[in-house]
Amino acid sequence: MNKLLAEEIYYDMVLGRLFELAAKEHYMAGDIAGFLHLDIGQEGFSVAAMKAFEKGDVFTTYREHVMAISRGIDPQAVMAELFGKASGISRGRGGSMHLFDPSHFFYGGDAIVGGQIPNAVGCAYARKFLGQEDGVMVVFGDGATSGGAFFESLNNASTKKLPLLFLCENNGYAIGTKITRVAPFEKQAKKAEPYMLTMEVDGMDAVAVYKAVKEAQHLIQDGHGPVFLEAMTCRYEGHSMSDPGNYRSKEELEICKAKDPIERMEKVLHETYLLSSEQIDTLRQRAQKVVDDAVEFATAAPEPELEELYTEVFCKGCANVVS
Repeated sequence: MNKLLAEEIYYDMVLGRLFELAAKEHYMAGDIAGFLHLDIGQEGFSVAAMKAFEKGDVFTTYREHVMAISRGIDPQAVMAELFGKASGISRGRGGSMHLFDPSHFFYGGDAIVGGQIPNAVGCAYARKFLGQEDGVMVVFGDGATSGGAFFESLNNASTKKLPLLFLCENNGYAIGTKITRVAPFEKQAKKAEPYMLTMEVDGMDAVAVYKAVKEAQHLIQDGHGPVFLEAMTCRYEGHSMSDPGNYRSKEELEICKAKDPIERMEKVLHETYLLSSEQIDTLRQRAQKVVDDAVEFATAAPEPELEELYTEVFCKGCANVVS
């Protein structure tokens, strides 16, 4: 990792946190409706994973705002989607949980827990069939590893030796349930060990995540077959805005926040790349301006037309569509 990339990752992490804080504020003000799952505390994982997997298809969970922006999607289009506006990346149809942009090979925001995993297997099979080496990465939480589709996906990907990176973001909770209450162990990579190579990384360390994802991507591109990478993270907020997180102690959150990924990355910029406090402040100010502009854009953006409710309900190009 060079200085320019380190600055870029730090900037996107700060941008992501400021974006999420703004989304939280406007959700509470009533500007954002539906569900809102914030990524605060996990920005190091989200940003570094996207930067490392620069080529190939990406499938994600519905906690995907920061990942979408890091993938290159315009923050204004993401914020407008959260606001349900016609200028949103999904034209206001999906909201927070359905950010989708094929031009960036970003197939994110599957609202079904683990629903994106079989889709990623199918995509990886198609890539292999077409002889394309870029590969596929699917991001999911620890809770998704308890579903039947997860094990079917492991089996199919392993049997067919697909170019697929299974990237598990283990924050210790399946919604509000401690993972050890629904699984016999904390680290879910144990479930994948019989099927494929497994790796583990500190998800609160952006540099480590970047290196681990890069290594895994090289393996799947070189024909090794699927790889399971587990990143141990902490989220500071509840599962969603409707979850006050009362099941977590103050002490547990303090332990999480002591490993804050932004503070750790800032230390890297200071000590490894010799950035001054003024240079880092400039990056933060630039990120704040982008977020302020995104909110302004989303606020002023038009609402979708009523007719939009009836468009693109069926696939017009599909042979089995009945009109």
